[in-house]
This record gives sequence, C-alpha cells and structure tokens, in this order.
Amino acid sequence: MSPTARGALALGAAALSALVLPPVLSVFALLAVGSGIVVDALGARRAPEVVQELPGILARGVPARLSLRSDSDGRAVRLRQPRLADVAIEPQEGDGTLDAQVIGLRRGRHTLPTPAARVVGSLGLGCWYHRPGEPREVAVYPDLPGARRLAIAVRTGRFRDEGRRSRGPLGLGTDFESIRDYSPDDDVRQLNWRATERLGRPMSNTYRVERDRDVVCVVDCGRLMAAPLGDRTRLDAAIDAAVAVAAVADEVGDRAGVLAFDREILRRLAPRRAGARAVVQALFDIEPRPVDSDYELAFRHVGESKRAFVLVLTDLLEEAAARPLLAALPLLA
Repeated sequence: MSPTARGALALGAAALSALVLPPVLSVFALLAVGSGIVVDALGARRAPEVVQELPGILARGVPARLSLRSDSDGRAVRLRQPRLADVAIEPQEGDGTLDAQVIGLRRGRHTLPTPAARVVGSLGLGCWYHRPGEPREVAVYPDLPGARRLAIAVRTGRFRDEGRRSRGPLGLGTDFESIRDYSPDDDVRQLNWRATERLGRPMSNTYRVERDRDVVCVVDCGRLMAAPLGDRTRLDAAIDAAVAVAAVADEVGDRAGVLAFDREILRRLAPRRAGARAVVQALFDIEPRPVDSDYELAFRHVGESKRAFVLVLTDLLEEAAARPLLAALPLLA
C-alpha cells in the first residue's frame, strides 16, 4: 500500500497549508488526506487476475511474444514483467495489458519472476501492489531457426555455393555401384583408369550416396570454449553447429548422436534416427567449465561404437592446446 503521485501531491498541499491556515485546520487537512489515501488503497486491495502467455521454449537471439492481460473491473491496473540478465523483455510495463518481445540471450533454463501489478483506487490517491501468478520457467534453446534453414536448403537442393553447379546430393558418395562410359559432366575423381586402359575409352565409376550413417558430434565444453565470439561464446557456436548437423542428418536419413565433454563425459547420446530433438535436449543447458579438456577420454568413448562420421567441435587458441588433441586422434582410427 502506498500513495499515488496524486496522493503525494495532496499530502504536500495539506502540509503547506500550515503556512496560511491555523494549525488545527492544517492537522485536520493532513488527517483527511491521509485517511483518503488509506481508504482508497484498501479499495484496491483485491488482487487482479492476470493471465500470462509466453512460449515455454525460446531460441537464443530470436524474439518471441509475451502477453499479460488483467481483469481490471474498471480499476486502473499497471502491469510490469521483471526481466533477467539473460532474458531481455521490451517493454516491461503496460496499462491493463502488456504486449512485449522476449529474447533469450543465453542458453539454458531460466525462471522469469512473477509479474507485478499496481492497482490504483477509485479516487486515484492510493494504490496496492500485487504479485499475481507464479514464476515462469523458460528454456532457451540454440539457434533452431538457423538449423531448420540449413536442413530445408539440403532438402531443396540449394546447399551449394552461388554459381557452382550441383553434382548430386552432398557429393559423390563412397559406396561403389557400377562402371559406365565417361560423361563430360563427370568429376575427374570418378575416372576408372584400369577400365579405361582395358576398354580403350574413358570409363567412370558411379557411387551411391551413403545412407543410414551414424553421425556423432563431439563437443568440447572446456575452458577454451568460454572465450567470446561476437555476441556469444565459442561453445554457443559449437552447439549451434551440432544442432544444424543433427537437423541435416534427420533430413538425409542418417542417425545423429552427440558426446559433450571437458575433463569428464558430461552428456552422451547414442546415434538415433530423427535424433535432432534429442541432441537439442542434451546440449541446450550445458555451459563451459574452467577445466582442461580430456580428448583421449572423449575419443575412447567414441571409438567404442561402430563406424561413424565423427565431427569434433573445439577451439585451439594456441599450439600447446592442440597437442593433446593430436595425440588422441589415433583413437578414432
């Protein structure tokens, strides 16, 4: 309970009236104004019902809509949604309703504070502050729109550099299929020199694009990944890349998995079909820790599985940091 700006001005005017009125009248005026403020505030004591609409999942850096609605019953209600350091809200206040943009600035789980409501009495002299509702948890995911755009580009055949000619989906493939006559559009790597020499004319190998591959993203979460990279960290960039790779794997029919590590294994997800959602769930709340990364430990766990395409996402700022990685690489062979 507190006076409004109008109530404060009325109290000030009653106090100044002592300069021109007898003391008894001034005291009476102060009591009258003070009583009016109390009575007015008590009339605003009933808490309004506030309905909050907010997605439970945000993508880092992507605006989402926050809506607050109150049943004011004719009363003047000022709504405010407190913000967090890692979740931006603009604007934060509104009269009766609040339509705002919410932007998750940092991956992970965050709890938005309970909205605040200031109800003003019918006289406009006093108000009552309420905290209707409950705190709201939101999950801030990596850059999902970017991953979806990449997957759509692969699906529609637009995943190539501008001006370069497409030669089939995602390269030549590695599974040998047959030998045929050479075509001018063939890549020189397709030439079968033994068949060309034997038959006396150019011959080419044809390959099938591999399907049902296992794709494993190995994400370093050690101290070097905490270094800033624009408006994010290197770990943010690595997780964005892992999510994009998993989305493309879903699109082309591969199985996606992930392993996150520093000096120990933090998360491990075996490759699976339609694994992009599981990869996001496994990585979105991981933060870098101030420890050195154990590449040998991570590669030993990856080497236990069957043949797979392994993508290591790390950052090597100095030559000394690359030595443990190079020493551990034979474990992936």
